[in-house]
Amino acid sequence: MSQFLRFGLVGIGGLIVDTITLYAAMSLLGLGLYAGRIVSYLVAATFTWGANRRFTFTQLDVSHPARQWLKFLSANGLGACVNYGIYAALVTFVPIAASYPVIGIAAGSIAGLAFNFNASKRWVFKA
Repeated sequence: MSQFLRFGLVGIGGLIVDTITLYAAMSLLGLGLYAGRIVSYLVAATFTWGANRRFTFTQLDVSHPARQWLKFLSANGLGACVNYGIYAALVTFVPIAASYPVIGIAAGSIAGLAFNFNASKRWVFKA
C-alpha cells in the first residue's frame, strides 16, 4: 500500500509537470491542445519514471536506465492511450475542459493510474 501511495504522489508531481509543460508548449512553442499534450506527456512520463525509480521502487532492480525508461514508456503505453483519449474527449466535447485543459489532464491521469502502477511494478521495476 505504501508503494501505491508513493506512486500516487509521484503521479501528482507528474500531473504538475504535465500541466506546466502543456501550457508552455502552447504559449511558447505555439502548439495546440493535442500536439502540446503529446510533448507534455513525454516530459511528464520521463519525470515520473525517474521519480518512481528513485522514490517508489528503490528496492527493485534499477539497472540500465535507458532500457528501463523505454520499458516504462512501453508498459505504460496502454495507460497513456487511455489517459490521452479521455483528455482529448474532454477538451473536444466539454467547453470548460477546452478552456482549462488541466481538467482533461487530471481526468486522464486518474484513469491511467491503476494500470500504470501494475505495469510498472510487475514489469518495469521488477526485481
